[in-house]
Amino acid sequence: MSNKNRFQELAELDKKHFLHPTSSIKQQQVDGPAFIFSEGKGIYLYDILGNKVMDGMSSLWNVNIGHGRKEIVEAAAEQMSKLAYSSCFNTFSNEPVIKLAEKISQITPGDLNTTFFTSGGSESNDTAIKLVRHYWIIKGEKDRKKIISREKSYHGLAMGATNATGLKPFRDFSNTFSPDFFHVEDQSIEALVDLIEKEGPETIAAFISEPVQGSGGVHVPPVDYFKECRNVCDKYGILFIADEVITGFGRTGKYFGMEHFGVIPDIMSIAKGVTSGYAQLGGVVISKKIHEDLIELSTDTFLHGYTYSGHPTACAVALRNIQVIEEENLIENARLMGEEMLKGFKWIQQEQSIVGEVRGLGLLGAIELGKGQSTNERFNNPLAPLVVKEAAKRGLMFRSVIFDGQDALVFSPPLIINKHEVHKMIEIISDSISAVKLKHNEKELI
Repeated sequence: MSNKNRFQELAELDKKHFLHPTSSIKQQQVDGPAFIFSEGKGIYLYDILGNKVMDGMSSLWNVNIGHGRKEIVEAAAEQMSKLAYSSCFNTFSNEPVIKLAEKISQITPGDLNTTFFTSGGSESNDTAIKLVRHYWIIKGEKDRKKIISREKSYHGLAMGATNATGLKPFRDFSNTFSPDFFHVEDQSIEALVDLIEKEGPETIAAFISEPVQGSGGVHVPPVDYFKECRNVCDKYGILFIADEVITGFGRTGKYFGMEHFGVIPDIMSIAKGVTSGYAQLGGVVISKKIHEDLIELSTDTFLHGYTYSGHPTACAVALRNIQVIEEENLIENARLMGEEMLKGFKWIQQEQSIVGEVRGLGLLGAIELGKGQSTNERFNNPLAPLVVKEAAKRGLMFRSVIFDGQDALVFSPPLIINKHEVHKMIEIISDSISAVKLKHNEKELI
């Protein structure tokens, strides 16, 4: 069977039997799958038609060490040959989860030293929300159950995580408007204080935030924003949750994003880069104080857990993945290549009249599209999705963000990317923007 016939056969099966996550159902039925990938190597993905695509998103912000790493496959195979899975309920344990919990305690900042493991980011943030509410119950402050997050934030799509997510379309999807979730202006300390005082500090369980907002458009906060948030939380006795699902494990040029801002959270959610996508794993890391309070005050079974909490194979993969990040100095490479990427974005800004703000931190970046660089005015119809399609034709994959009136291109390439590959990525982005401008004359753009 030819590759073309194979693609067509699989595409029809895809339409009939696979409901895609975060995708257009109608577009799937009309166009079929955009790509059917069959192989990954380094920063590239290959589909069954033979197309080669630079993975400018690390697939879903997560393939930090790149695709096709044999050492990760070997680590998984070795662990699976001995113990692929065993439950961690009822205090059962295994060697990889113990060693991984220890390693995470060594690399996380401050006194974050104990980890509850999940299968991914949504579960991690759901766990963090449940954990802080349980914590206040056993502390004798049952009214502390409200969760404050920021507009434009994304914390996942499980029930609690969806409510915490500050992008309204995700909540509208299923009328997910549970009580006790609040969203404040994304960079305003005054709005945070006003909300706390309006609701009553004694009712607030936690404040949750990404160090850099990812899916909401890659927004980097002012340098002192999180120090002020930390001070506010301390003043009112509120727990601070850092959602490091996207920003952790080197993505921003430091091990964890909050390190850029000199802030130590009480709780940290992790996932994605902990295994670079080679296995499903996440976690919630808690401070020594919270752990000690849980030990002292808990009287019954800790009634929260997932089948795959502490999965030995996933934990073995994570340990080898972290070893690669450290041995290959990928955190420093993310810092250096992030500077190179942002320099390229600024060049595009000069070259392309429809490019507005550009921003980034490490290998997280965004390019805003609009009617000139001195205004935030958007076009009548978003252009970012069109640029994404043009870039895919040219061999580069990244995402668009059009929530909350944004018209942005967002990027998070693997941490192994080199300067030549960054320059190639910048060239394709600029060419793709030019192609969209050419297809839509100035009158249509205005």
